[in-house]
Amino acid sequence: MGTLTIRNLDDDLKQRLRERAARHGVSMEQEVRSLLLKEAIPASEHDIVTAEEILEFGRRLRKVDFDQKKLTDDLWSFVEEG
Repeated sequence: MGTLTIRNLDDDLKQRLRERAARHGVSMEQEVRSLLLKEAIPASEHDIVTAEEILEFGRRLRKVDFDQKKLTDDLWSFVEEG
């Protein structure tokens, strides 16, 4: 896996990413990975649904209540191994 450093990131954008990650119950780093994954690969090349999207859908139905951070971390571990 590679590492990406982003310099000169606008403070407002960084705060928005932090807030978005908090809403999804994940780290800011995880939130950015999810955003990059969704945006960097054209939809026609994949049918990826992120853990966050699955959990958000479940939350909207009020039928899912489990540790989102653990699930997300487990899913990322699985992806990184494969």
